[in-house]
Amino acid sequence: MSAVCACCRRMIGLVALVLSFDLVAFAAEPEARTLTGHAGWVGAVAFSPDGRLLATASADKTVRLWDVDAGKVKAVLTGHMDIVDAVAFSPDGKMLATGSFDGTVKLWDLETLKVRHTLTGHRGVVQAVAFSPDGATVASGGVDTIIRLWDAARGVEAGRLTGHKSWVNSLAFSADGKLLASASSDGTVRLWNPATREEKMSFDVARLGEVRSVAVAPDGKAVAAGLRYGTVKVWDVATRKETTLTGHAGDVWGVAFT
Repeated sequence: MSAVCACCRRMIGLVALVLSFDLVAFAAEPEARTLTGHAGWVGAVAFSPDGRLLATASADKTVRLWDVDAGKVKAVLTGHMDIVDAVAFSPDGKMLATGSFDGTVKLWDLETLKVRHTLTGHRGVVQAVAFSPDGATVASGGVDTIIRLWDAARGVEAGRLTGHKSWVNSLAFSADGKLLASASSDGTVRLWNPATREEKMSFDVARLGEVRSVAVAPDGKAVAAGLRYGTVKVWDVATRKETTLTGHAGDVWGVAFT
């Protein structure tokens, strides 16, 4: 991994945690628990805000909710007609959003374990879902290149963000909800104002390949992106200063700030 200058570390104030296909050796505690039950690969995972539940989305068309402490399945959510590859909890932990190859987004009531809303409109696979920090809006994106904003309470489309030229692979809101970051196979990361539906800025890394994942720092001052072929980029939003992190031997499918 290339060195990161001290000023960049101060700017970020955080460490980007990165997931990749390459193998990484950890000198840490042994594996705590293995959860089994899905009949297909697991494409997405998410913890509930209180950390008590883990949601896993699978190619078997189901979402499983696991009791983290017990290591057992609490519920199996069925209803999607194809692979489920995106999942996100609402900030209050009362709803779950899922995205699927069937082109729909489903909002689940976690008290009744029933579908509250099925959101339709995307053409093709839904790759990413994200809740706004206030839980009022769900953002979704996929192969049709359009980011759709949904009213979570009413289950209706509230707006669209257009500009990407290829798949939208990942979405992330800033902690204050004033920014929505999107990562696309067109080689760009775009920052949007979800209230005005306007694009605020973009970062073009098409020369390095598709952008697989994106995260916004809690203070909103930095954005990180995982790229194809193992590169991670971090940008200072105010100055656009770019830091490059290298070392992975495969596509970087997930990034997160502490």
